[in-house]
Amino acid sequence: MRGSDTMSDSGAVLPWLVIRQDDSGNRYRVGRYATQAEAQKVADGLDDRKHRQVYRVERMGQGGRP
Repeated sequence: MRGSDTMSDSGAVLPWLVIRQDDSGNRYRVGRYATQAEAQKVADGLDDRKHRQVYRVERMGQGGRP
């Protein structure tokens, strides 16, 4: 059964998002992941680059996103 948390026809459930937020408050989805730990590892790696953007981990449905 496909739900809103599936990313492909394989049926993989990917409820964890990495979100990039820029200085203007614009938000962009960087990727979707199966576990919070996996998403956090990606976000931490992106944060290490010391850009002005902020990377956050959110579960589907948080932060006003579907």
